[in-house]
Amino acid sequence: MLKNAIKVLSLVVVVMTFSSCGYNSMVSYDEEVAAKWGNVQNSYQRRADLVPNLVETVKGAANMEKEILTEVTNARARATGVSIDPSNITPEALQKFEAAQSGLGGSLSRLLVSVERYPEIKSNRNFVDLQRQLEGTENRIKVSRDEYNEAAKHYNSYVRSFPKNLYAGMFGFGRKPYFEAAQGAEN
Repeated sequence: MLKNAIKVLSLVVVVMTFSSCGYNSMVSYDEEVAAKWGNVQNSYQRRADLVPNLVETVKGAANMEKEILTEVTNARARATGVSIDPSNITPEALQKFEAAQSGLGGSLSRLLVSVERYPEIKSNRNFVDLQRQLEGTENRIKVSRDEYNEAAKHYNSYVRSFPKNLYAGMFGFGRKPYFEAAQGAEN
């Protein structure tokens, strides 16, 4: 009887040792995904922070269509209103986040195209500086999204590989979604 208890206890210790190592790594990879997600949000927030200055510069330099400026302002409000808890990034939440951010990106593109009709805005130093910052921010967004996807790939590979996949579900470690190209981007 004592021998059986020792065998069972030894087996429990071995299982706990292996699961603990896997668990700690899952936590580490999960934290990496959360950190990369924070960088994504920071990049998008930087873009959102530039919008009011851009709108004011354009509004002050030209008497352009108010509907474009209103559209940009509303798109910014929608984009900043969507946030995702990094511990619970779901494909649906990510899709909603992407849609809001795409709406802002599209509105900004329309604004910049409409500015082409106003040479005095294009020569405005403040506008040129804001446009340059916006371009740099768009590059940051792309890099942040790529880094997030890479961290999600490592995490997903880890939690889906055997034998870690046996513990992952027990401890609540599910797959993380990826950023994907917008529909029609291939065209």
